[in-house]
Amino acid sequence: MKTSRSYLSTKASQLKPSGIRRFFDLASTMDNVISLGVGEPDFVTPWNVIEASYHSLEQGYTAYTANAGILELRQLIADYLFQSFQVKYKAEEDIIVTVGASQALDLALRAIIDPGDEVIVVEPCFVAYAPTVTLAGGVPVPLETLPENEFKLQPEQIEALVTEKTKALLICSPNNPTGTVLQKEDLNKIAEVVNRHDLIVLSDEIYGELTYDEPYTSFASIRGMKERTLLLSGFSKAFAMTGWRLGYVAGPTELIQAMLKIHQYTIMCASTMAQHGAIEALKNGRQSILEMKKSYQQRRNFVVNSFNEIGLECHRPGGAFYVFPSIKHTGLTSEAFAEQLLQEEKVAVVPGSVFGKGGEGHIRCSYATSLKQLNEAMKRIKRFIERL
Repeated sequence: MKTSRSYLSTKASQLKPSGIRRFFDLASTMDNVISLGVGEPDFVTPWNVIEASYHSLEQGYTAYTANAGILELRQLIADYLFQSFQVKYKAEEDIIVTVGASQALDLALRAIIDPGDEVIVVEPCFVAYAPTVTLAGGVPVPLETLPENEFKLQPEQIEALVTEKTKALLICSPNNPTGTVLQKEDLNKIAEVVNRHDLIVLSDEIYGELTYDEPYTSFASIRGMKERTLLLSGFSKAFAMTGWRLGYVAGPTELIQAMLKIHQYTIMCASTMAQHGAIEALKNGRQSILEMKKSYQQRRNFVVNSFNEIGLECHRPGGAFYVFPSIKHTGLTSEAFAEQLLQEEKVAVVPGSVFGKGGEGHIRCSYATSLKQLNEAMKRIKRFIERL
């Protein structure tokens, strides 16, 4: 039956596809491509974690878990957050195990946002942030950090954007795509503004284990901020468990319990076998993290030095596994640069513009690949720059 009616919601019809995936999909159709695009560890999940998951199946753990996740896992998460970042949560009430940190963000926004509420989103940022705010009924308000500050959020920038409708601030440290880490002194200044304007902070700390130069500080550990913070994290990055889709959120009991209601109706619980793998990861996985971190740090140093030698200015990121070099002097937009580089030299990078307006003039390159591949990629990029 023909009809002129559109069955798509306005939100769905206006939602743009992921800019990261567009380049990844294009690269997958070509041969001999070195991909520095998708942010995923090149390490395989540690074998003891895989084995624990197998063992759980053999033992018959194939049913649903508690909605909030296996209690033992939540207790281990609580212990981990206290031992690593000195933030104390109650396993029974303050933590939910989620399907990746992305679901944790979605739950958080749906639990706190009423239609029209504004969320300040610090850019450049992960491509899902603003769309997820919109899907929750909120209004994303971009805050553009600047390369001259190494993309660090400045408290006066928050002050300039706060209105009577502002409800939350969404931050990510270490940052995707810039790798910038907010140190304790930075967080203290941000906390003053947050407290003054009575804001909730959504703190994406998925890369918190992957810092290289200074110890990591969780925003929730800042004085007075635990009661205002929803800490979003997971196992994907540090434990090389991206495909397991397992994350968690920790925060004030009232907010967590509201999120749990939404979680009960939409997901019920995270994968049982993945949760058993995560239990093993937290019990016996710290050595694997240290070994991966050592390799990432070596790669970071190589890539940063290489870009600066080529003439693409690149600050040294303190965490995650991304660099964000400037391509402004080439005269190309970030999208044109990425497309030409892919076509001419078969190196896939992500244009900075997909991470927000402040990302234009930059490209994101993941160094979560082997040094051999990185070395060849830098040779190809150098050839491309020389032709330009």
